[in-house]
Amino acid sequence: MVNDPASAWTSGVAAGVPVIPATDYLEAIGDSKETAPVTRETRNSTLRLAARFARMRALFASFRSNTRANVAVISAVSALPLITAIGCVVDYTTASMIRTKLQGAADAATLASVSANSPLMATAKAMTGNGNVSGGSTATVNFFNSNLTGTTGYTTPSPTANVTKTGMVISATLSFTAQVPTFFLGVIGYRNIAISGTSTSSYKLPTYIDFYVTIDVSGSMSFPSTASEQARLQAVNPDNMTGSNGYPKGCTFACHAAQGACPQSGNPGQGPYPAVGTSTNPSPGGYCQGFIITRLGTTPVSFASGNNSANGLRVNWTNSQVTSCPNPGTTSCIQLRADAVGYAVNQLLSTANNSEQVTNQFRGGLYPFIVNLYSYFPLTTSLIGSANTSGTINYAAANLATLLDTGNNASLGAGGTHFENAFTSVNNLISSVGTGGSTSNTLPYVFLITDGSQDCQTQWNGSWSGNNSGCSPYYNSSTTIDTSNCTTLKNREITIAVLYIPYQTIQNPTTFSNSEDIYANSNIPNIPGALQSCASPNFYYTANTPTDITSALIAMFEQAVSTAHVTN
Repeated sequence: MVNDPASAWTSGVAAGVPVIPATDYLEAIGDSKETAPVTRETRNSTLRLAARFARMRALFASFRSNTRANVAVISAVSALPLITAIGCVVDYTTASMIRTKLQGAADAATLASVSANSPLMATAKAMTGNGNVSGGSTATVNFFNSNLTGTTGYTTPSPTANVTKTGMVISATLSFTAQVPTFFLGVIGYRNIAISGTSTSSYKLPTYIDFYVTIDVSGSMSFPSTASEQARLQAVNPDNMTGSNGYPKGCTFACHAAQGACPQSGNPGQGPYPAVGTSTNPSPGGYCQGFIITRLGTTPVSFASGNNSANGLRVNWTNSQVTSCPNPGTTSCIQLRADAVGYAVNQLLSTANNSEQVTNQFRGGLYPFIVNLYSYFPLTTSLIGSANTSGTINYAAANLATLLDTGNNASLGAGGTHFENAFTSVNNLISSVGTGGSTSNTLPYVFLITDGSQDCQTQWNGSWSGNNSGCSPYYNSSTTIDTSNCTTLKNREITIAVLYIPYQTIQNPTTFSNSEDIYANSNIPNIPGALQSCASPNFYYTANTPTDITSALIAMFEQAVSTAHVTN
């Protein structure tokens, strides 16, 4: 041990430790000439104290410059927020997983509520209006809870549910809330995490629709279906070929009115036609032959002129009469518009049958009219029978031309085209207008197929007269449909779809039958506008050829189904 302060001083300096010089220290404590002389002992004590101060300063400087422990200090300071962040991830991940399970249960519950086999669907179908489906809330919540069996880690959820019917759409909605306890976030005061969710599922009910196919079978619908078929009939038709009021180039209409309607005197100018008393011209004669010719056909199937004297020999008088003519241009028949419409109606029935989402979704009925509306084949769900099997709606459609004005069918009457009677009757047929929700709550559509020419005359057994309903005028076709009759149906929310088959201009019009041909031709421009006004919005169609008639009827059906889904 060094006892000599001077030596200690020297040692400190030698060790590189800063020391306070003794003279500085002596000055610091006030050494002066006025002070008493310093003894050796005092000086040594002073030097020892100075050395201690020097060592303390050296230690402080060393601590201040040493950074080897900073990482530990920083880690210690940041540990708390780091642990908190990890805890957040763990707790929120747990909460997210539980919410996914609850959301899945909610989705399953709403889907089950609106599934086809759900008892709620039967309840909804029986509803006559919109609103909450009885028992829907309880059933949906029960579905939800049943899907949570065995799921833990949360407080009991608080689900709320509702099932409603709006038109033909059934919707189920369920919302839930729950609390998930935390593990780590509790350290900073968050004991639970709130979770919630909502699920909505909808189902569009199949719309049950009744189609009242209302078909004009008056004389003008006996017009051949194509230009070539028209020329063929005109070339061989002997009707009204005598006198100045006759048709010098043949009649284009396939008339088959009662005895006496067509004056066939046997004049050679009328061309060859069966003698009175034959199957095609029964006694006492005077029957129009145009319709009969269309049922027998001709060989060949086209003619260069309308000279009946020569071409009448080409009628297949010995053929058996057909009841339908599905195709134009054959030797077995001449296709009429009524034939083409019948074929198109069968395509409509097939399309409807193939489009059904559920059994018996669509019903169709055929309601032809002349003077009266005739329930030819009332509404049926059997839409896919054979056109060759009697007793089916398909057979009835195929043979629609047999209903063309004969003057002998009391159910239809004869001689005119009476929309006023047809619309009144079909309005009475539709006893109720449903929403389309079930087979007992059907939505009605009226499909009107016509050439649009109103004719208020009537004929029976060759006797012509006016109509006692006030329809006018009499003896001509110069009027169009009275749209007030259409309005009556539309006011009941019955949709009217109109297929206009354009009335063709009669060639070589004469003063025959009180100038009916001339009146008819002048009326043609007025027809489309009147029919369009009659039709419900977006339900007016025009077609002329057999192919176009079929396409238009299919388009009408598809539009009906589409509109029913949107509005109901």
